Amino acid sequence: MKGQGDSLKIGSNEMELVDFRIFKRDGDEIYEGIYGVNVSKVREIIRYPKLTELPGTPPFIEGIFDLRGVVIPIVNLAKWMGVDAPEEMEKESRVIITEFNNILIGFVVHEAKRIRRINWKDIEPASFVSSQGGLDGSKITGVTRIEDDAVLLILDLEGVVQELGLYQPTSGKLEAGKYQFSGHVLLLDDSGTARRIIKEALEQMGFDVIEATDGQQGLKILEDLYNAYGNELSSKLRLIASDIEMPLMDGFHFAAMVKADERFKMIPVVFNSSISDHFSQIRGKEAGAEAYLVKFDSNLFYDEVARVVRAHIQ
Repeated sequence: MKGQGDSLKIGSNEMELVDFRIFKRDGDEIYEGIYGVNVSKVREIIRYPKLTELPGTPPFIEGIFDLRGVVIPIVNLAKWMGVDAPEEMEKESRVIITEFNNILIGFVVHEAKRIRRINWKDIEPASFVSSQGGLDGSKITGVTRIEDDAVLLILDLEGVVQELGLYQPTSGKLEAGKYQFSGHVLLLDDSGTARRIIKEALEQMGFDVIEATDGQQGLKILEDLYNAYGNELSSKLRLIASDIEMPLMDGFHFAAMVKADERFKMIPVVFNSSISDHFSQIRGKEAGAEAYLVKFDSNLFYDEVARVVRAHIQ
């Protein structure tokens, strides 16, 4: 499944996602929910396996199973959403095996439809999405329209996993006096929670953090900073720390544009993403980034940021 993204060109501002469906019964009617997840986070899609139940866990955690020597927990998305699913759909369920933040988790869906290629500029922020059943609108990272004017919701599976306690980012206080820098860092991430965690880490290192929610906004901020500092910008802006998955303009496209601009190309870029596949790390290097980090190990983050900034200063 990971190989599906190999044909994407660096800077194309496109993503490939797995289109999957969750069906809901409401009286005599059955409604179809259309969702997506980045192909880069999908290891494979399998039939519903034989599971070992875990006593004392919520009903939406179906159990665990062994996938070629790796024990994987299985989350039933319909149950987590509070959806009354048709029995016939439950019997035909598929499991999407995902990998992000270097962990494997399976998600039960009713149907895995197809792989779609979508331009990030066609993905809108999900700030207007209201809660749907048990699905908090904050667990939707973006929305896009597909054929027949239907709406596809890009689900924040990492947020689901964190909420279930299956994964928590390891944030911690920086050892006093270990790193003391000055200057600005431009931080791009569409997740308010991620920005808060990363901003706190950067501020502990002494940086003044400027925030953006996507690549388009990031480029606008760079223009404003250049107007303020001119050719001295590279000595004022020490680093750009960017997520990859962002509506309107993704991190790869943003970094490629930064590195192609004579005014900005000397400013180091560090990617900080939940996507942990090897191909995305290669794409990060091809886009010109000086480092690629998987969210969020605070000690590794401190050390890599310090290494990159010191190399830039020298």
